[in-house]
Amino acid sequence: MTAASHSIGTDAAPGTTVAVVGGGIAGLSAAWALSSAAPEVRVVVLEAEERLGGKLRTATVGGRDVDLGPDAFLARRPEAVELCRELGLGDELVAPGSRTAYVWARGQLRPLPGGLALGVPTRLGPLARSGIVSPRGTARAALDLLARPRRRAGDRGGPDRPVAEITRRHLGLEVTARLVDPLIGGIHAGDTRRMSTAAVFPALLDADSTGGSLMRALRSAAPASAPAVPGHVPTGDGGAPVFHSVRGGLSRLVEELARALGTRRVEVRLQTPVEHLELRPADAEASRRGDCGTRWALHTPQGAVEADAVVIATPAGPAAHLLGAVDHSVASMVAAIDYADVTLVTLQVPEHGVGRPLEGTGFLVPAGGGHLVTACTWLSSKWPELRRPGDVLLRASTGRSGDDRPASLSDDEILRRVLDELGPMMALHGAPTQAVVTRWVGAFPQYAVGHVERVAAIEEAMARLPGAALAGAAYRGVGIPACIASGRRAADAVLRRPASAGQRTR
Repeated sequence: MTAASHSIGTDAAPGTTVAVVGGGIAGLSAAWALSSAAPEVRVVVLEAEERLGGKLRTATVGGRDVDLGPDAFLARRPEAVELCRELGLGDELVAPGSRTAYVWARGQLRPLPGGLALGVPTRLGPLARSGIVSPRGTARAALDLLARPRRRAGDRGGPDRPVAEITRRHLGLEVTARLVDPLIGGIHAGDTRRMSTAAVFPALLDADSTGGSLMRALRSAAPASAPAVPGHVPTGDGGAPVFHSVRGGLSRLVEELARALGTRRVEVRLQTPVEHLELRPADAEASRRGDCGTRWALHTPQGAVEADAVVIATPAGPAAHLLGAVDHSVASMVAAIDYADVTLVTLQVPEHGVGRPLEGTGFLVPAGGGHLVTACTWLSSKWPELRRPGDVLLRASTGRSGDDRPASLSDDEILRRVLDELGPMMALHGAPTQAVVTRWVGAFPQYAVGHVERVAAIEEAMARLPGAALAGAAYRGVGIPACIASGRRAADAVLRRPASAGQRTR
């Protein structure tokens, strides 16, 4: 697919300037879509940091290029794969080398069972054989198969509810705590007791609406698959890869995208934070052209940038701050989106310091056991290109919604806690050869119950602002493909609604 095939329309006149606030993957994707659909439009990307890419960051650990943020993206969604191909990286896509993942349950690492639909069991047999839940927990889950439908299969309805409320009612507390919460919760570093089912797993809401067996409804709705959890791959049968990365790390995607934007004369200004936004009447020159609308002024320490339209591709907090002086109501709705912090610990460990074979991609750790670690990825097992004789690369995740302990610990304290916890889980002993602690503040937006309606209201309010749109993980998906899609939608919105066509609202 070529860049021109995304079907973005444009009403923008020659001489139009669009400013993109934020140089993460959503903002860069917006700039790419703008320059593809309207080459005559001047595009300016304003990034507060000294580097592009946001949470896509690659560094050298153990002499290898290792991602310190996301290390993969879903292949089943087309946006990231398409973008890689547009940038000439299609032949550089790599897939994980294993399809096995584990969960720490009942005192040991146990393989995830087959027949999972985004972490929810659809078959009792694999769940029972996994040993993840106790015999009593299995018996409780089996009661789901006795439930009789109250409505026809396929009926849609019912209000949004927390994920855990649905799975606990159908499958019991053990399945929810030991499978659903670490898997679905792991995608968002969130708490499924407060997580919007409509936003993160709408098929689960549909399955629940029948009133019958949740396992049967999910099984008939779609083929069972393991969860799209960062750091892990499906446990089901073979087929096309579910995850991809770029050989050499995802920073290559950012670098190639920045290079390609440069060839299109897109201006990228690093270390240029936007401090506040202002809507101004069109200047005299615009008035002579018959443009009686408004323009945006983006105030930075280096001076104001004038633009006809603006894409705000920052996390929700900074976006709300920028919108506050323009439209207080939409700013308040955006500010209500909460975030969770995550701290990652990347380790190079001598091979003889691991007392068990690392056959798989890693494991998840359920909440409630007092552990700081929420997951551990076996990087050099997951990615064949990272394998070296004599050592292994690991990445432990800490922090999630409701657990801010890492923020109160120093890097050395986090490292010590991580090693202490991985010791019994992996028979890990001895000191690591290298350790890198990476803190991602505001890493994961939390999709609370009612999130879908909240985002619809935000988008409706933004549509009343002349030539303005939002992009990023806060709204319609946290993965890389979803962020790319959000950038494209924002580009489409501002090109179809140039500032001169709107009226100022408060």
